[in-house]
Amino acid sequence: MAGQIDARLSELGIVLPNPAAPAANYVPFVRTGNLVFTAGQVTFDAAGKLTFVGKLGRDFGIDEGYQAARLCAINVLAALRRACDGDLDRVQRCVKIVGFVNATPDFADHPKVINGASDLVVAVFGDKGRHARSAIGTGSLPLGVATEVEAVFEIA
Repeated sequence: MAGQIDARLSELGIVLPNPAAPAANYVPFVRTGNLVFTAGQVTFDAAGKLTFVGKLGRDFGIDEGYQAARLCAINVLAALRRACDGDLDRVQRCVKIVGFVNATPDFADHPKVINGASDLVVAVFGDKGRHARSAIGTGSLPLGVATEVEAVFEIA
């Protein structure tokens, strides 16, 4: 039944934005066979404003980082919706999430931050949202954002 995922997003109070236009020589997603690979998504809010600019361990704590990663995942889903021709019910499963955390050298809670993305995907897709994952600390990220998330999904 089409619209189940849209209904779930509504229940969660999530409105997916229009995907951001690429800022360089890449595309927002690539479909190959039954897989969709999203480009890394950063912390643009629904109005297109860049948020969560700074480093974990200096400018932000774990809770704010979690919200930043959650916002990245919302933007991943926006790109995924376009890859699915507007029908997120085509998603068979989330295969993998890769999350990057712009952090100070002594920050060690990258997985707790990227849980913001993982928890959102599971909340939206249920068991189909359970995935393999990497949470990687970096010295910087594009535009100085705190987090960036990319993902791979299997679709029908």
